[in-house]
Amino acid sequence: MLVWQETRELKQDVYRLTYQFPKSEVYALTSQLRRAVISVGLNIAEGAGRGTVKDYIHFLYK
Repeated sequence: MLVWQETRELKQDVYRLTYQFPKSEVYALTSQLRRAVISVGLNIAEGAGRGTVKDYIHFLYK
């Protein structure tokens, strides 16, 4: 779960950084970066809830 904890810190860093982006990027680059960083943590959590190591690894590579 150390990697999952690191993704939470990464999410905070991305949000902090994207607040500094120009307003014209709110619906483009900012949104895309935020969704991507959230997806990383969700994939790790979902994979960890699977029954097999093979399934877990599949979610890590998504």
